[in-house]
Formats: sequence, structure tokens, C-alpha cells
Amino acid sequence: MERTFALRTFGPQLWTREKARPIRSRLGDVLDTARTGDVLVIDAAGVDVFDFSFAAEFFGKTLSTLGVEYPGRFVIVEGLTECARENLHQALGRLNLLMIERQGDRLKLLGKVHPADEATFAGILEAGEAVSAVALSRKLDVNLTAMNERLSKLNSLGIVRREKSSSASGREQYVYKVMA
Repeated sequence: MERTFALRTFGPQLWTREKARPIRSRLGDVLDTARTGDVLVIDAAGVDVFDFSFAAEFFGKTLSTLGVEYPGRFVIVEGLTECARENLHQALGRLNLLMIERQGDRLKLLGKVHPADEATFAGILEAGEAVSAVALSRKLDVNLTAMNERLSKLNSLGIVRREKSSSASGREQYVYKVMA
């Protein structure tokens, strides 16, 4: 299920960590009521700008605790202005975090994006459905151990969803898909 958290409710200009803390607390309340597998869309439409401090506190702390405090829930952002996107990208990069930005039908990664993360994310998107580590490793010409490490990283950051499945031969395997 997809839920939306509208940032515009808190004003068109969001500055400082102090402003972000109570908003992050409200976001936490929404995440508490979400179920495993739910996607929370942070809608930044109507917010002209937020600064680096706000982005680090609101997005950074939320994403860094997502897997521990809210396991199985996913967070994406949409409706960013260029200025807000730049501040968010810089804040996440400094914190070694990633998140998905949705722009219409297009999904892209923001934050500290390694080329391997980008290639793996793109490979999953291109598959159009859940894809196994074996299939991705063949498609991207990467050994299976490295692919499993990439997928584990993206899964732990809340970028991809991992689900149990069965291979054509009936063996248990995991498949990956982008949660948005």
C-alpha cells in the first residue's frame, strides 16, 4: 500500500534541524501505523526549499533508522524543486545514504550513489518485474557473490524489496524488485 506524507503542510521553506525534529516525529507516527511492505511517499510539492540541516535531520535520520525502527517499510520522495533536490542529495551523500526520488514515471537514486548501485538499480528497473540475483549477475556481467552484496546493500537501505520465490527447477531463491 502507498501512503503520502505532504511536507507542504509545514510551510514552503523548511529550515534547520529544530524545525525538522517535530516533523520527523510526525513522519515516525505514520511509519508506526504502516505495515511491512508499505511505501511512504514524502511529497515535497509546494515546498520551495529546505536547507541542508533540515534534510540531514528529517530525511537522514529517518532513512538511517528505517530498517531498525520500521523494518520492511519503504520511503521515497517526489515533488522536489532543484534547490531542495541538491540539498537532499548533498545531505544524504554526506551520511552515506540513498533514497529513491520519483519524477512522474521515472525513478532515480539520490544521495551517495556508487556506479554499482546505479547499475544494479537500473538492471532491476529494466527487468520490469522481480528478478533473481543470478539473472542480474548475468545481465550486468558481475559475479554472483558481488551481485548478492550489491542487492543486500540496496535491500538494507530500503531501495529494493527482497522476496522468496522458486526457480524454474523448484528450488527456493530470492527475487528483487524496486518497491516504488
